[in-house]
Amino acid sequence: MCHPQMKTLIFVAWLLFYVFFLLSMRKMWTGKYVRSPLARALFTNMVTETDTAGPEALKWYHCCPDMLGEQVRSQFVQSHLDEETEAFLQKSVEKSSWLFTQLYHSLFSTIFSPIVSRTSINGFLGRGSMFVFSKDQFQRLLRIGPEWKGQRMLDLGAGDGGVTEVMGCHFHEVFATEVSTPMKWHLQRKNYSLLGIDEWHRTGFQYDLISCLNLLDRCDEPLQLLQDIKRSLVPHTGRLVLAAVLPFQPYVETGGTWVRPKEHIKVEGKTWEEQVTHLSTNVFLKVGLEVEAVTRLPYLCEGDMYKDYYVLDDAVFVLKPQD
Repeated sequence: MCHPQMKTLIFVAWLLFYVFFLLSMRKMWTGKYVRSPLARALFTNMVTETDTAGPEALKWYHCCPDMLGEQVRSQFVQSHLDEETEAFLQKSVEKSSWLFTQLYHSLFSTIFSPIVSRTSINGFLGRGSMFVFSKDQFQRLLRIGPEWKGQRMLDLGAGDGGVTEVMGCHFHEVFATEVSTPMKWHLQRKNYSLLGIDEWHRTGFQYDLISCLNLLDRCDEPLQLLQDIKRSLVPHTGRLVLAAVLPFQPYVETGGTWVRPKEHIKVEGKTWEEQVTHLSTNVFLKVGLEVEAVTRLPYLCEGDMYKDYYVLDDAVFVLKPQD
């Protein structure tokens, strides 16, 4: 038997074993026999009703303005859990309970994670949608009304375009960049104009709004990125909406592995407020960007068979070029 045939035989045998394992788990749907982490997660998912957010949601938006630096304190905007955020959470809870869909996702990820990035796997499967802010939260940050319209916006690292939709309804032209090919397919289906990750700042376009959401800690040269963004904004009126996960822990995904970026930003401070202050005064101001507004929001992601949704702590800034 030739070598490729042997590989195929081994793969088919493994697949049959995996299916047999899943079927045998049906005998384990009583808590008394749930021992493995996978079976326990599935069992818990089936028998437990999840409170969509609960008291913990209050912590997602909590800030002590007195702990912010003097220059930043007056720019803080208090946000709250709203209907659009609750709807995303409820949808995530429902998806997490789709048992066989979650098992299929688990199998697919197990097979391809050594060679394909997590972002691309999510793109293939149509899962892992993100939620950064609602339409109302976005409008309050930018101090615009529901009917306000700008000419051109650019969303850097747009993913599947879910968050792009929240902002894009306010602009006549919507451009986006994305590394992952499956995610690009999602963006093309939504009729967004795609630009290359190395060409967007060389097109000659200037944008009324550029969004950089949870990208600063995932790129090789974050300071260069901020400088390119500043040059690409419409003079005086252009704005950057930037979200950063705190605590700030930068790394870059390359072919399924994680490495440290070439250009390192050190963010000082132990609390959310201290890190926001340091970013505002020691990072953004040094590249000529001034904080116009900042808020604390949860960075939400659809869950899996283990959790209904995942939450990270975000600081969302509106930045303007210094005169």
